[in-house]
Amino acid sequence: MREAVLNFDFLEKEGFQRIGKGKSRELFQSANGQCMKANQILIAATDCLSAFDEVLPDASFEGKGRIANRLSDFWFQQTASIAPNHRQGIHASDWPSHLDSSDARLKGRAIVVWKAKPLHAECITRGYLAGSAWREYQRCGMVCGQRLPAGLREAEKLPEPIFTPTTKAKIGKDENISFRQFAEIVGGEKTAERLRDYSLRIYQRARSIAEEKGILIADAKLEFGIRCEDDLLMVIDELLTPDAARLWLAAEHCPGKRPNGLDKQIVRDYLEQTGWNKKPPAPSIPKKIVRETQSRYIQACERLTSKPLDN
Repeated sequence: MREAVLNFDFLEKEGFQRIGKGKSRELFQSANGQCMKANQILIAATDCLSAFDEVLPDASFEGKGRIANRLSDFWFQQTASIAPNHRQGIHASDWPSHLDSSDARLKGRAIVVWKAKPLHAECITRGYLAGSAWREYQRCGMVCGQRLPAGLREAEKLPEPIFTPTTKAKIGKDENISFRQFAEIVGGEKTAERLRDYSLRIYQRARSIAEEKGILIADAKLEFGIRCEDDLLMVIDELLTPDAARLWLAAEHCPGKRPNGLDKQIVRDYLEQTGWNKKPPAPSIPKKIVRETQSRYIQACERLTSKPLDN
């Protein structure tokens, strides 16, 4: 088993400037204008794992970055007719010529995308009652201000998918917001309606595809940005990966009981049991749970793409 890739510091010696760093992604642009086109950036996915908006320092596992990119590319292709994405129109020739794409540190982890200005809100779609939505429903019968039918059980399929936007916090936890607040953040009601339409249509397309492969997409987080070149609204970041969606095995789904997920729910459950206050530093994660999480991510990737991860 190869070691997990935790950073891409070496790219700064290859003519790149780091312009952003998230919990599991690092963004680079050409430092001298010669490595890449000015309207493109290189995104490199690390093998770091996070939960409750905190990076878990000892829970990384080899292959996580490749899984994120493999699945995102799969879903970008499947949903390109619904909404533009930051990979559309990017070709093999756009890869920086002086970088070795077969380098084990980069292979499958680094991609070239269009440069975009991210919107400061996240688009959440929900098709099943789970997680924070289930807890809110138990309290008041609503989810993010939307009244749901009485008597629903945990993990039950909703009559129709719903759209529940949140803030995109630089520090701390994202907060649920109303559609009016969402519109104020993204630049107006028309843009907000377009984002809601894109999000729900992508979710419904993906849900249909996943169900044919024995996987239920309970909910998903989508991120959008404005392409710097021409102000095109497009999907950015990752799409429908185990980090950005709640994935369940259809064969194990039973309303009233939380299914085993092909995502990081096992890590969230462990952290909840420790009594952690969700502030740094995060508790250590047992190796057994890390291995099980890795296995679930790989299973999700291989089922959905119909290809072995190392292929």
